[in-house]
Amino acid sequence: MTGPTLLGSSDKAGAKRPIVGAGEHTYEVFHDWGELPATIQYGNTHGICQDSNGRLYVHHTVHAGSEKHDTMVVFDEKGRFVKSWGKEFEGGAHGLHIRKEHGQEFLYLCDTKRAIVAKTTLDGEIVWSLGYPKESPKYPLDADGKPAVKYSPTNVAIAPNGDVYVADGYGSSFINVYDRDGKFLRTFGGKGSGKGELDCPHGLIVDERGASPVLLIADRSNKRLQAFTLAGEHLAFYQGTNAPCHFHTRERVMVVPDLFARVTLIDRDNAVIAHLGDNGVDSWKDLRAGARDGFPVGRFVCPHGACFDHDGNIFVVEWVEVGRVTKLRKV
Repeated sequence: MTGPTLLGSSDKAGAKRPIVGAGEHTYEVFHDWGELPATIQYGNTHGICQDSNGRLYVHHTVHAGSEKHDTMVVFDEKGRFVKSWGKEFEGGAHGLHIRKEHGQEFLYLCDTKRAIVAKTTLDGEIVWSLGYPKESPKYPLDADGKPAVKYSPTNVAIAPNGDVYVADGYGSSFINVYDRDGKFLRTFGGKGSGKGELDCPHGLIVDERGASPVLLIADRSNKRLQAFTLAGEHLAFYQGTNAPCHFHTRERVMVVPDLFARVTLIDRDNAVIAHLGDNGVDSWKDLRAGARDGFPVGRFVCPHGACFDHDGNIFVVEWVEVGRVTKLRKV
């Protein structure tokens, strides 16, 4: 494991940018990446992904002062604004996942405010949406036909066969599974700290780095990763993160945005390779609701989502009230 480092780098003009990491996992830090139009002000920047054409999608809640209310902002690889959409998810925009299916790419979105999961095209056209999982015995209805337990989905993962795994991270800590068409299949997990139990399963991924797919869950309030079979059977716990939020992989390396002020890289065995931009586990408390000019340079406040791009760079979005998108350019 390599410890966090913060060095200086300079270009021909003499401008210095911080460097984080070490060895083959060394990155130059570019905060506030992307040319955001004046009509859009970020709220909490919760999710980010890249499509096959190189475009980056940023999912945010929208700031109260924003002229436009679109929650999805799309950039090209150079950070130039392309388009925006998604005003119907304002205030609840959260999880974000992209997947190619039969030659076409789709986005899977979670809205924690409206408690829905939506599958959309890259232009925001809704293919299907899922609400309260009343088909599950873990999610009863009360006498008035209203939800009897809390449900607030935070993130989505997709199995090779198209099954959809939904993490009820801000609700009752269950994982709900659907087929590719949105038909309910089963529920597992539930709140607790034992094997197979979860406490804020905030993010999840079908990890295909090994011989067979494994469901890896960011068991955030338990401060651990927990692995399951695709049928929902507990396999293992993994330590090394303070408050894991979600995952993305590139070859055999996985990036884990760690809410308590750092980004973690883990290897195929889920052992820590490096912590990037670590600002200290409690540092976020005095920063996340503050002004942008108070954010640390070369360090993180509250990493909430992250992805590798096609070149091996890492993009990080943070749970801060004014939003922040950081590019870690692989050196």
